[in-house]
Amino acid sequence: MAAAKKQITVNDFIDLKRQGQRITMLTAYDFTTAKILDQAGIDGILVGDSLGMVVQGRETTLKVSLDEIIYHAEMVGRAVEHSLIVVDLPFPTHLVGDHEAIAAAARVLKETECQTVKLEGGVRQAGTIAALVSAGIPVMGHIGLQPQSVLTMGGYKVQRDEEQLLADAKAVEDAGAFSVVLECMEATIAAKITETLSIPTIGIGAGEYCDGQVLVINDLLGLTNSPPRFVKEYAQLRSTIGDAVSRYCQDVQSKTFPDSSNSY
Repeated sequence: MAAAKKQITVNDFIDLKRQGQRITMLTAYDFTTAKILDQAGIDGILVGDSLGMVVQGRETTLKVSLDEIIYHAEMVGRAVEHSLIVVDLPFPTHLVGDHEAIAAAARVLKETECQTVKLEGGVRQAGTIAALVSAGIPVMGHIGLQPQSVLTMGGYKVQRDEEQLLADAKAVEDAGAFSVVLECMEATIAAKITETLSIPTIGIGAGEYCDGQVLVINDLLGLTNSPPRFVKEYAQLRSTIGDAVSRYCQDVQSKTFPDSSNSY
């Protein structure tokens, strides 16, 4: 019997950068998908508040609650044996004070089998990141396009303020984060950040020079209508599922399913 893969830790994540090995990460929101990703060898799984859009069908991530994140994270945590699991702190749990942020993150760790949390924000959130790390809670940062700030950012726009982005990245690292997501920024800026930081950068719409990449699983599998430009679809499950359901309906209506081979 092959030896089981060891659980990836935050230190392993950092070591992957030091070793020059690209980090792979995808979202998951349920047991079955998380199990498949874990068995396929993905390094990290993100239980993202993107579930508000791709699972709940909302226009933004803002309405996702802490209880909802924990509900999905609990399923993912039970499925995974190898991958590092990162859970988004939803809006506004990390914006209403350090004590509240610690309480929210502690709930995630206590009520699930997940190991880390992620929160959006750079310089302005550095104090909260430091407070979480001081409380023994590993934190992944998130700078660039911040979906929880979409109303003040004026939409989902490519971020181009190099000075601010570099300052945000350094603030996140200095606060003790073990990694940082770089979302929707010019590739040259992401490259400078990646070269500057000692912690891994995980890109989404940030070009080829990041230490790793993350995508929303629904986008990767071709389940999303009109995915963003930065997405590469590795399957076309929207049409595959649609075709399968159509054939099922035809078989039931024509009385060819079930037949004797599907009966007891």
